[in-house]
Amino acid sequence: MQTRLSIRGERPAFVLNRNAGRFRKSPLLADAISREAGDRADVFATSNAEELAEAANHIVRTNASPVVLCGGDGTYLASVTAVAAAAREQPLPPFVLVRSGTVSTIARNWSGPKDVLSTVRRVCDRPASFVLTTRPTLAVDDADGRRHVGFTFGTGLVANFFVEYEKRGAHGNRTALAIVLRVFVESFSNGPLAMRILTPLPCTITADGAHLPPRAYSLVVCSVLRDLGLHMLVTYRGSEDPNRPHLVASPLSPRALGPQWPLVALGKRLVGSQNFDGLVGDFVVEFDSDDGAYVLDGDMFRSRRVSVRAGPKIRVAT
Repeated sequence: MQTRLSIRGERPAFVLNRNAGRFRKSPLLADAISREAGDRADVFATSNAEELAEAANHIVRTNASPVVLCGGDGTYLASVTAVAAAAREQPLPPFVLVRSGTVSTIARNWSGPKDVLSTVRRVCDRPASFVLTTRPTLAVDDADGRRHVGFTFGTGLVANFFVEYEKRGAHGNRTALAIVLRVFVESFSNGPLAMRILTPLPCTITADGAHLPPRAYSLVVCSVLRDLGLHMLVTYRGSEDPNRPHLVASPLSPRALGPQWPLVALGKRLVGSQNFDGLVGDFVVEFDSDDGAYVLDGDMFRSRRVSVRAGPKIRVAT
């Protein structure tokens, strides 16, 4: 459903992640945003969880609208989670997701604006020009008490991929594509990188109350997005049902899974008799160890048990 952003006089708020790619490259950008906004908006330049929590509490307390998130996928994850925690049962404000991170996959999927300063001017001068679209999220809880509102969950090759990505400097799509291409080539011969990333991880999955048979998975990914980056359409049914996110789980070996990259790029099902591919109300991943690695929107966490279900719906302005 689409509506227009209200112009009833709410005060907008900007949340800037100083650790995001755009702000690391341009340290003076945060000051430029503050000057552009002037006294027409609240600007929070954050660099840690405590500062973000303070910003979120202010946003909820003052009914700020819209809330403009300037950063990448980790910024959107942390900020929406913080605002949801501060809001508790109250409705969440509309969000603008500005592409200010290294990749910004979520904003790319949902046509978020690119230019930060022009977005500041538009929010302050022409708020009614924004169209609001209701979007789904994931609610993710783990055994260590962490609760997140996010967009893409992954483990197995997803977690292994991000370990390699960070090791290579996390330089965006160029780094990611180099890893994907090498894994694809090596998967035909069980090369070392392919084995490191694609070897099945010991864990079990319960989806909608039913235990899935495999005891180890090379790929587990659930998302409300269709494109997970680099035109990887693994969760090609993302956002189809806001109450049932798309889960894809595969126990395939490196030589069976790696060569299926072309199917992923085409938005097709993976081939394999024990694969799971469908919409679910909820699922639980239990790892064989207490420090099972999982990834939410590019950020790594560890726990022995993680549960995922549909999260609160949010309104995203574009």
